[in-house]
Amino acid sequence: MLGSTLAHRLVELGARVQVLDAMAPDYGGNAFNLSEIRSKIQFVQGDIRDADVLLPCAEGTDYVFNLAAQVSYTDSNVDMLTDLDINCRGQISVLEAIRRSGSKPKVIFASSRFVYGRIERNPVDEKHPLNCLSIYGIHKLTGEKYHRFYYERYGIPTVSLRIANPYGPRQQMKHSKYGIVNWFVRQALDGKPLTVYGSGSQKRDYIYVEDIADAFLRAAVSPATDGQVYNVGSGQGVPFREMAELIAGIVPGTAVVETEWNPGHYFVETGDYISDISRIQKDTGWAPTLSLREGIERTVEYYRRHRTRYWTSEQSLVSP
Repeated sequence: MLGSTLAHRLVELGARVQVLDAMAPDYGGNAFNLSEIRSKIQFVQGDIRDADVLLPCAEGTDYVFNLAAQVSYTDSNVDMLTDLDINCRGQISVLEAIRRSGSKPKVIFASSRFVYGRIERNPVDEKHPLNCLSIYGIHKLTGEKYHRFYYERYGIPTVSLRIANPYGPRQQMKHSKYGIVNWFVRQALDGKPLTVYGSGSQKRDYIYVEDIADAFLRAAVSPATDGQVYNVGSGQGVPFREMAELIAGIVPGTAVVETEWNPGHYFVETGDYISDISRIQKDTGWAPTLSLREGIERTVEYYRRHRTRYWTSEQSLVSP
């Protein structure tokens, strides 16, 4: 979702764009995401753990948007080694390829709000204690530290962005392990009810993918961000049930139902979460532009038009 959105934006800006993607369907690999710009980019199908693939990609680059990851925090707690392999070893592989290339591009790393874990105060600023409750959060935090190390040790400019709850067009729609807003959009378009655990009063910070992409672009070109960490969110907390009811209102006939928490949810449940985005606003001038309603309306419209490209289990890969 974010990678393809950035690729579209960069093409519009006239950049020479190279996309490296393993095209894993569970993580969002979908040839349709790049179909409109396929002739304007260089595509390399490969894994970030493959040094032979990474090194030629790193050579001669000005900016690297480092987004590749295992993206499910729930899966990370049951398959720790896969998460370790991709979200830690993979990050070292990327940074080593950049170091060996000698190019010293600016590296913008996609981190996560899950590094904070159990929330002690809201809004959450970058100095909040890091109480990771998932292996995913632990490894994302480790990824941040890798990037900081390469900045301090090798002079490679890096910045890490802690993304809140992303949603929007081009996200995978096959499961609910990554992106509850998009999953609820699918449930609604399929005529199914939206299930809210508990009262749904817990607040979340939902941020539209185009706004996230803009934050990444601004962080990339701002020298003030070198070596830093920033929150990227809407800066507003929306009760979970209110988000569900917004979708239900936009897709008529959708029911919202409540049920008890499933065993184990408490382990990753962080209570309310609202991003303090004042730091990135000060250093880059970035600010989100879309309300949650507008973002959901655009997301629903996108999948109404393109649902056959995202609902099916078969994915056609883009040729190298």
